Amino acid sequence: MSDAWLVGRARELIATVQRSDYAEQVGIIETLDELLEETQRRGEPILVAQLLRSVCLARLVTKGMAADAEPTLDEMLAHTRRHGLALLRADAHALRGRRLVLAEQEDAALTEIARALAILDDSATPDVQLGRRAWDKLLASALIDCWLVLNQLGVYEAAEEVISRAHQAIRDSAGPHEITLQLINRVKMMLGWGLRLERVGRYDEAVEKFRTAASMAVAAEAPFAESLFPRKSGVPAIDQVGVLAAALALSAPDAAHLDRLRGLLTEPGYPHEQVIVTIALARCLDHIGRRDEALEVLNAARANAAEDTSQPSMRLNLVRELAKLETHQNEDLAKESDSPASAPTLLLNYAGSLEAELWTLRESQIATLTARREHERLTAEHGEMTQQALQDPLTGLPNRRALDERLRALASSATSHPLAVALVDLDGFKGVNDRHSHAEGDDVLRVVASTLRDALRGDDIVARYGGDEFIVLLPGAPVSAATQALSRAVTAVASLPHHLSHGVTLSVGLVSIRAQERAEQVLSRADAAMYQAKRRGGNQVASAYLEAGESAADWPGEPADTDPAWGLREHT
Repeated sequence: MSDAWLVGRARELIATVQRSDYAEQVGIIETLDELLEETQRRGEPILVAQLLRSVCLARLVTKGMAADAEPTLDEMLAHTRRHGLALLRADAHALRGRRLVLAEQEDAALTEIARALAILDDSATPDVQLGRRAWDKLLASALIDCWLVLNQLGVYEAAEEVISRAHQAIRDSAGPHEITLQLINRVKMMLGWGLRLERVGRYDEAVEKFRTAASMAVAAEAPFAESLFPRKSGVPAIDQVGVLAAALALSAPDAAHLDRLRGLLTEPGYPHEQVIVTIALARCLDHIGRRDEALEVLNAARANAAEDTSQPSMRLNLVRELAKLETHQNEDLAKESDSPASAPTLLLNYAGSLEAELWTLRESQIATLTARREHERLTAEHGEMTQQALQDPLTGLPNRRALDERLRALASSATSHPLAVALVDLDGFKGVNDRHSHAEGDDVLRVVASTLRDALRGDDIVARYGGDEFIVLLPGAPVSAATQALSRAVTAVASLPHHLSHGVTLSVGLVSIRAQERAEQVLSRADAAMYQAKRRGGNQVASAYLEAGESAADWPGEPADTDPAWGLREHT
């Protein structure tokens, strides 16, 4: 199984899981879990993140399993943050927003989408290691996951902007599946938007949305035949995808759509998509005078959708459609019996007022999304500036300012003691600059910094002190353990290929911080120990662990020594 096969297989399963029955969905989730285990064994960060997304998504679309996605969502966020995978981190926030919608926490979901979009706003430059096409696909995927939440919340203007960006991202490289997915999503959005516009009396605009959706449904026929969606060969897309059939029916309701829509209502699919199909079927039935059947269809759908929380706006569309038909039926009965209408006019006016309030709330949601998105972007920008202020631009290691802060914090924390401090200097580095160039010298510094960092423990801190000097802080390490760790680093640098290191080695001076000792004092002692290593030929660790008049008991974690005089250990 190649990496490309794993990603492709996950895409196929995600396309299938959204149009399968529950038993098939559970089987697909088990398969995706196995694929995730395989990618985690391989350890390639982008591959792992993509499979984490697939595992989350499969659970989010399976009834009753959304809560099970939360641990994997947390893992995806931590993984993408740790490896600097901006697009997939944005996608993780989008999926978390989707989970929050299902938990009926709409405001929190909006915040997650603001975070996702802020990350995507700052991710305009493709990663050269990924390649443009792969970058565009990941970008489009993250944007579509954001769009899904905005569409679920009924924030259609923002949803339109986001799905247009997704289209721009893949317009030059999209295959049939991506094109089909885009068209189906836009049809779904246009239909929801049109139904929402009707609720506030903007009927002309609603008609235009339905017409647009119908034209897109027709355009989806060709790419659907080559997509990854489960499909019947030779059968038109409108006979297989509910929202496509609904688009044609809502645009021009008549009897010709009845059999198709009834058949599609029995097919597996998202509950809110089934609501759209139901409304389309009810309108066709009402259009040809079969209002009782229309009401029966709507009531059945209302009972089935009672527990669905995936799209709050769509549930209201269903209730509104039912109320509208019942009102018309009451009016007809009143005319026939020559009696007053049984539907109270005041109640209808009240419902209209509520719809106006909800429309205002929707506009408020758009403003809230915009404000939070800008806030998240500025916060991220500030965090990046803060990080840059504490980071050495050449090596990416903490700089001297960051070192001072960490040293003060560790020195004052009881849990960090014993605390070993090492000063590392490069042997022969001046010759690299003299014989080659400063650019070559910079390359050597980067390679050595990376090698030094990789040779130590995860909790150890490596900072650039200046020039060709580094400081290492080893919290909780007695000098003996710190010596072993730093000796590994010395060996690792000495073993680098000559074309990378140009023969430079490390001289390391190691000390353990004392109680109440100031930073400049401990660094001065480490510097003195480092020069001892230099004088003895370099490429070694020298640890100054005793001074005249001190005993080994003064050093935390160190065994007693029979020689009370200045001690200098050499390690090569």
